[in-house]
Amino acid sequence: MSYEVGINYFSTMKIPFEELKAEFLRVLLKQNFEPQKAEQCAAIFAENSRDGVYTHGLNRFPTFVDYIKQGLIDSYAQPTLEKTFGLIEQWNGNLAPGMLNARFCTERAVALAKEHGMGCVAIRNTNHWMRGGTYGWQAAEAGCIGIHFTNTIALVPPWGGIDPRLGNNPLVIAVPRAEGHIVLDMAMSQYSMGKLMQYQGNNEELPLPGGYDEAGELSTDPGAIIRSKRLLPVGFWKGSGLALMLDLLVTILSQGKSTARITESTVESGVGQVFICIKDPDKETTSRLTEQILEFTKTSRPDTEGGIIAYPGENTLRTRIRNLKEGIPVREDIWNKVRAM
Repeated sequence: MSYEVGINYFSTMKIPFEELKAEFLRVLLKQNFEPQKAEQCAAIFAENSRDGVYTHGLNRFPTFVDYIKQGLIDSYAQPTLEKTFGLIEQWNGNLAPGMLNARFCTERAVALAKEHGMGCVAIRNTNHWMRGGTYGWQAAEAGCIGIHFTNTIALVPPWGGIDPRLGNNPLVIAVPRAEGHIVLDMAMSQYSMGKLMQYQGNNEELPLPGGYDEAGELSTDPGAIIRSKRLLPVGFWKGSGLALMLDLLVTILSQGKSTARITESTVESGVGQVFICIKDPDKETTSRLTEQILEFTKTSRPDTEGGIIAYPGENTLRTRIRNLKEGIPVREDIWNKVRAM
């Protein structure tokens, strides 16, 4: 284990992947998780931090444990099938751990795709799936195109509004690729709430405006945006419209709670999610077309000297390799909090 104090407001340290995972596992077993479920959840939290999504790895873990203690997450629950029609299945998550429900639904969507060419699995009454990209990578590893999305508590004002009425409703699109899967994982705001909190904790300004301050001015101050609760939708009115449409699709397909109903409870629980998987129709042709698109994209001149044009997921792979070799950066205060659990 190595220790370092960088320019961040919080001290950071580096922890080996297996040590991080083992600590998560210890805490979950202490919360009376079944060993297999505890192992799966611990692995997902550790992998999220390994891949650089610290906001949904270690940083989110204490909140996950707190939700278990509050009864918002039922570690013993299993998803149950409610309805099936055509290539679509509807499931009830029964408030089981969100990442386990999401992994299960991706498995079901892959199975349907392998049998029919395409599968759509919608789930209601589930919990936060943590990093949505986890299930994009899962679909791609199974050789399928993945399109997944979720609704959330209201965090983003609709375009032209002041009060949050839209969920951040992350969207994941994954395409399998032998040389490294292409995985887009994006929230509907310019910066997710977790990312804003990360910048705030590091005492850093945002690279680009991420919302409005309390005076109604566009701001790069993450703290000011958090206080105003006016996150900027990605693409302005386009992101606002997309967030609304994703909430509609999730709610209709899952027959679950909308962002409006989720927000009434003040905590993000009982959300809905959709997992669509498509079987690769022709791997050889897909590979050729994919490389053609990536190669053309990368011919763009970088806007800074030495800059790199990266496809979605490419930097994730670089971060994964570096963190496995050097150790995973963690905030010392949160690491100590988890160790004391």
